[in-house]
Amino acid sequence: MKKLIKSMVTAVVLVSVLSFLPFYEECRNISDEVLRIHILADSDSQYDQSLKLKVRDEILKYTDGLYSHVSSKEQAVNITNEHINEIISTAENTLKANGCNKKVSAEVLDMNFNTRHYDNITMPSGNYTALRITIGSGNGKNWWCVMYPSLCLYSSSDAKSLEDELSTEQYEVITDAPKYRFKFKILEYFDYFCNLLS
Repeated sequence: MKKLIKSMVTAVVLVSVLSFLPFYEECRNISDEVLRIHILADSDSQYDQSLKLKVRDEILKYTDGLYSHVSSKEQAVNITNEHINEIISTAENTLKANGCNKKVSAEVLDMNFNTRHYDNITMPSGNYTALRITIGSGNGKNWWCVMYPSLCLYSSSDAKSLEDELSTEQYEVITDAPKYRFKFKILEYFDYFCNLLS
């Protein structure tokens, strides 16, 4: 009897893992296709948080023109690195125009994100390439979005650009969150344990 129960539990676990693997693969493929932006405010004060949003607006205006003829994440990353000084200048000039002289740093790096919701889009947890912009000490709440393909400015209409860049399965994963809510949670736990082991 114990062997039967053990076999049944093993079978259930195995079926669960096998049914999760395609979802996991699609999520990993999504992270390979997009460039995210992550902006850290100097503090959580209302003033610093409003400055963060002004910096965000100006950087998105600047980079929108940069990515107009880009057809891959790799190109977007290369262009971002080529223009990193201009991105920093755009952020610092925005701060100065609003009476703030804090320094800004920016870098493109790989970083972990939890599952994030943005209007009708859900980005699964995982390791993503991101442009991280730090204002001053960077101790304030952050703001994030998908820079390439563009999702940041007008999320509902720009979802079309994501649809153009991602496979049908990947696009379904990010736009049908209720269907995948449980799997998103499993993915977060899986990523958490993997990060503990690394």
